[in-house]
Amino acid sequence: MSKIQKGFTLIELMIVVAIIAILAAIAIPAYQDYTIRAQVSDGLSLASGSKTAVSEYYQQRGQFPTTNTLAGVSLSSSIIGNFVTQTDITNGKITVSYGTQAHSKITASTVVLSPIDRGGSMEWDCTSGIQDRYLPTQCR
Repeated sequence: MSKIQKGFTLIELMIVVAIIAILAAIAIPAYQDYTIRAQVSDGLSLASGSKTAVSEYYQQRGQFPTTNTLAGVSLSSSIIGNFVTQTDITNGKITVSYGTQAHSKITASTVVLSPIDRGGSMEWDCTSGIQDRYLPTQCR
């Protein structure tokens, strides 16, 4: 009577482990890029209130506000998030600063949103030292 073997051979198990390792090697960098982009987007979401305030100030007065207080928003140190240390308005430009809680590739970086009057609408130019692949499409 012959014994029937059950289970996987060593080579089959090694192939499964190799496939999982290859998938992990591809997925981990992609996930890191995704988390960095999410952190950058978090800062731009925090700046959306400031963008509205700057636009309204300009529509009413014909010039850009020089400070957060003039724009009618909270102090720069109050507009913060998990990854953002401050959101500052200076001469209409909104600067979003990323702190140490952000990923190391964007720590101490800034995104500057500069207003451009388009005759009734406001366009925002985005400049940053952050690599383009981490920025949302509006900033590339």
